Amino acid sequence: MTSTLGDVAASLARSPDAIAEAQSAALRAMLALCARGHAYYRREWTGAGLDIASIRGLDDLARLPLTTKDALMAEPEAFRLRLPDLPLEERAIAEVIHTTGSTAMPTPVYNTTHDVLAYMFQARCMAAIAGLGEHDVIANLFPLTPAPMGAFQRSAQNAFAIGAAIVSALPGAPFGAFAIQRSLDEAVRLVALHRATVVWGVTSFVRRVLLRALELKADVTAVRLCAVAGEASSPALREELRRLMRELGCAGQRVFDRYGSTELGALAQCREDGPWHNPAPDLLHLAAVDAETGQPLPEGERGWLALTHLNRRGTVLLRFLQGDVVAVERGRCPDCGRAGERVVGPVVRAKDLVKVKGMLINPAVLLEELARLPDLAEFQVVVRRDNALAPDELVVRVAGRGGDELAMTARVVAATRRAVGVSPRVECVAAGEIYDPARQPKAVRFVDRRPAP
Repeated sequence: MTSTLGDVAASLARSPDAIAEAQSAALRAMLALCARGHAYYRREWTGAGLDIASIRGLDDLARLPLTTKDALMAEPEAFRLRLPDLPLEERAIAEVIHTTGSTAMPTPVYNTTHDVLAYMFQARCMAAIAGLGEHDVIANLFPLTPAPMGAFQRSAQNAFAIGAAIVSALPGAPFGAFAIQRSLDEAVRLVALHRATVVWGVTSFVRRVLLRALELKADVTAVRLCAVAGEASSPALREELRRLMRELGCAGQRVFDRYGSTELGALAQCREDGPWHNPAPDLLHLAAVDAETGQPLPEGERGWLALTHLNRRGTVLLRFLQGDVVAVERGRCPDCGRAGERVVGPVVRAKDLVKVKGMLINPAVLLEELARLPDLAEFQVVVRRDNALAPDELVVRVAGRGGDELAMTARVVAATRRAVGVSPRVECVAAGEIYDPARQPKAVRFVDRRPAP
């Protein structure tokens, strides 16, 4: 642990060399703990004949094997650090957040008290970069789901860390014995009632809240920023949020895209649509790697994002593949001057690339094009195939805003051809058939309904 921890201003002002030195020291300490009490890595290192004491810093990091999500899903308990001689705050499990895996069997990530405090430090650094402060009132619009989303649980921790006020709307589908979820209209009412300055939630639901606020003529003029996460957000969708904020007369029209994950926490943009800073390099190291060789890629070259925890005591992950294809920059940021790693988009989920009609397409490109169409209230892309011998069919389901349906359909067809080179069939349906905020935590924009081979 370095003297900068706890001092946000000092942490963010360090030179690239100072950060690299601190990360190397933290890595050595983390590896020493794992060598004593991490079941998965002890087994892997022994099997590979790896002398972990020979890993002296970041330059040696590539000698460690990559960790896949499948490995974490297969035995999450093996990734918990177990050292009975650590201080109580480094052993006591303060929370369990569920992440990668199926809806029915999500994967637990364990956080000790030490890890929660570390996340709050990360949140302070993130807030300093993103411009959040103690005078803000945060409206938490993330849903409370059966296995609570990390973003829902950590919203309060973000507010606690910076001294801000927070109200949770509790939207989403009801479940269990206690009917505490609130409707979309109730969420809008709470944003207005508490004069929220920041709306914080899944991108598609934040958009729906702003649309409903327009319909209800709700006074949400105190809102100055939308902090969105939980699903990919395109430049067109973020511009749509800004347009809605202008129409609502909001105090600001800034959209903060909170890239991150349960395992990673959240990264911060110093400017809209810019790269994402690693706000706490003493806690995390990020690199773009070649997924086959495991070798780090040159600065600016796109590869798989690999996360290494440098100061954790619960679930510990080393060179963990997030599943996203990005580039990573280092050195000082040309916009704000801060050093440390920066994740450069576009963020492409490797698992989302699909083959349709013999062509490999990136659905994100198509979704971006559709999000640019102003007359769509909701949309969803579906790939279908009636049977194993039938050809693929690309269907775009749309809900309009009351304009000319034929003209809207023509624009959807043209946008789809432009984006992916495939002609779709367009289905016009009600908005609630695509995304019902009372039943779904977020909109599902792309669905592959082809039978398994």
